Amino acid sequence: MEITLTMVLASLVDSVSTFFDGFLVGLQSGIDWYNEYIGGYLILALLVPTGIFFAFKFRFLHVSKFWHSIAIVSGRYSKKEDSGDINHFKALTTALSATVGTGNIVGVALAIYWGGPGAIFWMWVTGFFGMMLKMVECTLGLKYRQFNPDGTVSGGPMYYMEHGLKDILGKYAKVLAMVFAGAAILCSMGTGNMAQSNSMTDVLNSAYNIPTWASGLVITGLVLLIVVGGLKRIAEVTSKLVPFMAVIYFFAALLVIVLNIENLIPAFKLIFADAFDFRAATGGFVGGAFIMTLTMGVKRGLFSNEAGQGSAAMAHAAAKTKHPIREGMVASLEPFIDTLFICTLTALVILVTGAWKADAAGVSMTVIAFSDGLAKINMSFMANHIISFGLLLFAFSTIISWSYYGTRAAQYLFGFKAIKPYYYVYALFVFLGSVWGIDLVWSFVDMVITFMTIPNLIAILLLTPVMKKEIDNYFGQKNYKI
Repeated sequence: MEITLTMVLASLVDSVSTFFDGFLVGLQSGIDWYNEYIGGYLILALLVPTGIFFAFKFRFLHVSKFWHSIAIVSGRYSKKEDSGDINHFKALTTALSATVGTGNIVGVALAIYWGGPGAIFWMWVTGFFGMMLKMVECTLGLKYRQFNPDGTVSGGPMYYMEHGLKDILGKYAKVLAMVFAGAAILCSMGTGNMAQSNSMTDVLNSAYNIPTWASGLVITGLVLLIVVGGLKRIAEVTSKLVPFMAVIYFFAALLVIVLNIENLIPAFKLIFADAFDFRAATGGFVGGAFIMTLTMGVKRGLFSNEAGQGSAAMAHAAAKTKHPIREGMVASLEPFIDTLFICTLTALVILVTGAWKADAAGVSMTVIAFSDGLAKINMSFMANHIISFGLLLFAFSTIISWSYYGTRAAQYLFGFKAIKPYYYVYALFVFLGSVWGIDLVWSFVDMVITFMTIPNLIAILLLTPVMKKEIDNYFGQKNYKI
């Protein structure tokens, strides 16, 4: 039998493909082991308890001064002479665009699929106390920010770890900051990148039969066009995209809920009852034991609002203000909008339509929910378009905002020269996320989130006295509203 060059090449391709498939299987097994036995328990032990600690320590400031936070965002206290790159509203929308994404549509459905309806209760808990976590980390992010030679601002956990913890940890403060920055780069590739592009190409393939590689190439090109413009271009895009996409999704979800209003009260009862159900699971979801319900609610809540992760502190550090606590209060609104509002809408749509009982996960469950909900007015055909459009806007804005977080971390570790190469690596991961399997992508996301969150939570706990001083100095002034 004659062996041709074509046969040799085909054999080589098969061998490489088999090796790569085996590598990915092994990689996912290792990541899943870490998530199940290490990362998941660390998050449960630190995230919500830290939020509860700050809430009581600072007398639920995120609730008592809620309307003051709204007034700050509206620009009532803004001054042109204040230092920074962007105003309060653009800082908020930039950070929101990084959190309002796949987690609000796909993440909620996955939480219900794996943890049952009760997972939503624990998402609420994560969101409520996450408001306090966001306030603390973003206040510290602005307080310790640095001004670059070109006049731009760099800030975030790396800086309050290095400079704020120097007297406490000595030389290890810099080490902790470097660990966080490295984790932030990894997380930008997962949380803000692959999970988003994977969901985008998946929904385009499901709804319109567009090959994932084709849509992945288009998304990658668009991302590059925007991110090379830096924070100001990102802020311009997100300040328009975020309000627009939130309004569209709000009215679509509200319509489904109204059409199924008779199931609204039972849906809330189901959430609260299932949140503390210690029995084995039955129904369309895979896991329903209490620990699974709790874990999935906290994990998907963290993925959605990123409170405690430290990412938003990088965007808020660029805000124009001389009072760090003001930007912290602005940041506290993010988990309220993202988790307590938008995620709740998705969850209610899934529950009132009964879609949570279907044998479907992720975006498919959400599409079924909207399809069944709109069927009462013969508009079920719109479900694919609503979810596709909403997910594309949500996820795309998250990708471009997370690129900024990654550049701040890359700059911190390697200097300005690392920013351009980072953009191209980031774009590569946009494409990889679009063609990789969903299980590997989400496992990777859950792992790298812990790499960022654990060091950040340790740092903000150690900086509690600094935060207390900021709060006392600001609210101790009679003219703090000026």
